[in-house]
This record gives sequence, structure tokens and C-alpha cells, in this order.
Amino acid sequence: MEKVDLPDAESKMHIEGKYRYIESNGVPDHDHGEFPRRGNPHAILPQTYKWRMPADPAEAKATTELGRHPFGVAMNGIPFDPGTAEYWQNDRNSGWRYEALSGHLNLGVDENNAHVQPNGAYHYHGLPIGVILNQGLVDRMTLVGFAADGFPVYSNYGYEKADDSKSGFKKMESSWTIRMGTRPKEPEGPGDDFDGRFVADYEYVEGYGDLDECNGRFGVTPEYPDGIYHYYITEQFPFIPRKFKGTPDESFMIRGAGGPPRGRGGPGRRGPPRGGPPQRRG
Repeated sequence: MEKVDLPDAESKMHIEGKYRYIESNGVPDHDHGEFPRRGNPHAILPQTYKWRMPADPAEAKATTELGRHPFGVAMNGIPFDPGTAEYWQNDRNSGWRYEALSGHLNLGVDENNAHVQPNGAYHYHGLPIGVILNQGLVDRMTLVGFAADGFPVYSNYGYEKADDSKSGFKKMESSWTIRMGTRPKEPEGPGDDFDGRFVADYEYVEGYGDLDECNGRFGVTPEYPDGIYHYYITEQFPFIPRKFKGTPDESFMIRGAGGPPRGRGGPGRRGPPRGGPPQRRG
């Protein structure tokens, strides 16, 4: 697919009743990589988004797994969608899903940790660098968007003490780490040592880092001085959170017009080859 001339980025956010709405045309409002590119042969195309989430979010009794849907949406209306379409042996039911930012896949992500789905939807897999730079707060606590459950999402900096806005800033560390040992061998699994190439290679270790299993914590933020549960996008797995502390809105689960884009997160129609390492495609 050839490069497409894009319209200007358009996005708006407002609160109506119990909900916050973020609407956009899906065009990034910052510098981005050229697409198509090696590992991602799709051009960015305008989208029609209307995302909805609770304006007054509440913690649920139990966490919710992300599944195969976007986690949330950036301030510019572009989705946080960390999952990939690549699975071991191309089997979605295998339990071995490849991790986009592990360094073992070439999915053509750009300097914003983003790339493009086959339907032209630009989306983030990690820290949205352009969103952060637009606010000029690279080493500060920066609101970058909202999760599907309504809680705010911040960059990788937070206060050193969660309840003290005068405690200075520090880079937040995830509490997820690569498992020890080896994966089961065929037919149950791909074998070899856990090395981070699969989502299932990671495990949560309470207290290992600064954050909980949802990659968040309760505390004060510049926008919520009285304190609120909030998420972080970290430089380590899970990068974008993979669990919800609250209840995600159904608008993030809708397929088709008015909801999030659906399509393969990877560059082509085939996943990594059976039993072997992912190949570069482009």
C-alpha cells in the first residue's frame, strides 16, 4: 500500500452525564514514522472514533484481563492497543501470544512505539512519545490518556511518594518480570528458556517494582490532588497495562462503526512460522 496524504488531526473530549467521551479521526497530532515501512506494510488512514468511559470511575471487586481489545485512548484520540495478532503456531488458543515490544518481533513500530493495523488504524504499543513531547513534560508526571474503565493513564513518571505531590518525580518501575525456567515443549508449548518473547513469559511479583499487577497505584496526581487510582505506561513489560482495576466500558469492545478499530495488530496475514522464531516481514 502506498503512503496516503492525511488530513489534519482532529480530536475532542467532553463529559456528558456519567461519561467522558473522546472523539477523533485517528490521525496522530505529532511526528510519526513513515508507513508503510519494513515490518508494517499498512498506510495510516483516518478513522471515526467515539470512545466512552466512566467520568467518575470506581474500582471493581476483581481485576479484569484486557483480552483482545484496546486498553484505553490517548488524549489525542488514538488507542492504546498493546496486543499482537501473532501466536505460536498461528494458534490463538495456544496461550502463547507474542509480545510486540520484546525485541523478538519486527512489527515496524515507530519512534512513538506505534504502528498501523491493516485497516489503517495507528495505535500505541508503549510510551506515546509524541503525546508526551507535545506537553513538554518528558521527565514529569504527564497525563497521556484514559483507560476504558475511566481511570487516568500517565507516562512513566510519578511522585516518589504516592501521597505527596512535593516529593519529587521518579521513573515508575513495573512489578512484572520474566519467569525463571523453561517453557513446556511441543505439543503444549514452544520450549526454550523464558526470554520475554511471549506474554506468558512474564509473571507479576508483588513489591518487585513500584506498581501493582494492573501497572498502577492509588495516589495524588497533578490533575487529581485528592488522590485517585491511576495507571502508568512503563518502559518494561507490560508497557501498556494488561489488566483493569475498574470495569471497562463496552464501547471498547464494539466491532465496526463508532467503536474501536479491529484488525490484526501485526504486519501481515500470517503469524510467525510453526515452531520457529518470528520472521521479519515487510
